[in-house]
Amino acid sequence: MNPWLSIFILTAYFALILLISWYTSRHSTAADFYKGGGKSPWWAVAFGMIGTTLSGVTFISVPGWVSSPAKMTYFAVILGNFVGYILIAHILLPLYYKLNLTSIYTYVEQRFGYRAYKTSASLFLLSKMIGAAFRLFIVTLVLQIMIFAPLHIPFVLNVLFSVFILWAYTFKGGIKVIIWTDLIQTFFLVFAVIFTIFSIQKALGFSLGEMISSMAHNPQAQIFDFQNFWSNPNNFWKQFIAGIFIAIVMNGLDQDMMQKNLSLKNIREAKKNFLSFSLAFIPVNFIFMCLGVLFFIYMQTNGIPIPAKTDSIYPLLATHYLSLATGIFFMLGVIAAAFSSANSALIAMTTSFTVDILNIQHQPEKRQKRIRFYTHLINAAILAAVIILFNAFNNESVVYAIFKFAGYTYGPLLGLFFIGIFFQIRIQDKAIPYIAFFSILFTVLIDRYSVFLLNGYRFGFEILLINGLITILGLLLFRRR
Repeated sequence: MNPWLSIFILTAYFALILLISWYTSRHSTAADFYKGGGKSPWWAVAFGMIGTTLSGVTFISVPGWVSSPAKMTYFAVILGNFVGYILIAHILLPLYYKLNLTSIYTYVEQRFGYRAYKTSASLFLLSKMIGAAFRLFIVTLVLQIMIFAPLHIPFVLNVLFSVFILWAYTFKGGIKVIIWTDLIQTFFLVFAVIFTIFSIQKALGFSLGEMISSMAHNPQAQIFDFQNFWSNPNNFWKQFIAGIFIAIVMNGLDQDMMQKNLSLKNIREAKKNFLSFSLAFIPVNFIFMCLGVLFFIYMQTNGIPIPAKTDSIYPLLATHYLSLATGIFFMLGVIAAAFSSANSALIAMTTSFTVDILNIQHQPEKRQKRIRFYTHLINAAILAAVIILFNAFNNESVVYAIFKFAGYTYGPLLGLFFIGIFFQIRIQDKAIPYIAFFSILFTVLIDRYSVFLLNGYRFGFEILLINGLITILGLLLFRRR
């Protein structure tokens, strides 16, 4: 693709997003930044959440992952996610609305105390910063290949440009802006994938029936893998159970995802939004995996070697082998996917830091806006630095890295909320930061040496459950009489 054409498309896209941001953020207040004034329409939130949940990681990594030995076994995680979403809608959302929370971690303070509150907020900030950096790394990598590298512009300037755009359209309106920009970005994301599927169908000369039959009979289309539960990280039951808890911690215990739901008028609309999103989540992810099977068929047919890093498959085919239109929609889709996830993450980090760490909610609105502005800017700068570091050290699939990291840092949150909701006991507040630290440390060690310690057992995403269990045991040991 011509880099100047890419620049024109990129400029037009960001101009549209900035226009939406300007229009929706007029007359915004502090309440609008955090909760959208409590007036967000449920259908807009539900559709936008698809893009936020999928992100650039799903857009790039999941289709590529299908070409690896894992095949389509990741779909077991998606099925588990659906069960997790149902639990969130019926357990966590009613709790958050009952307490009228701005930050969901204030529940931890009410339940356990000040140190538990600061620990949970800090774990979220760490997890979300790394996760947002991983996701935005995808789009900066694509922009580097398609635009900046041909113009001999270094990766660092690419990152600074991307993060600046992200900051520019979110710093004023907050969640009120995100609701509507995510709506547009999710449309581009889904449309790009569907367009790519039909582009490959045309390139292979398949009818619709032939395309479906070819995918169904391809060995990479294997979804259910019930073999070798002990040593196989892709075993269906491992993936399914892990998917339930991944959904709970990365959505229900995540300020980013819950902040959108808390911007709705009432709990009834919040449930309607979340259940609608849950139903749409399964077929959209299935389409991404079908695209991965089509990529495998296309590369086999044309003698294209599978890259060592499967994350490179979609960018490679879209920009070098398929039609120009496919390349254009791919670029729009990956930008939309990455920004729809990273923008809400940046808002959530700003909300959590200002509310949970700095406690600015009781200060005059003028002072709140000033503190929030600088916090938002500093978070953006840290995000850029982490992306640059990740580019220097990344050596594994991005989607795997994100969930692996989440298994280490979201586990203590899972343990805290589990004890808080289901057990009417008191915990020694001063012990909770140490419990969280040692839980993460022990989880890393168990994961690393499980093959030796557990007679060949290999952990997949279910390492999150071990982390949560260690936290629960630690909390029970330090219960107050």
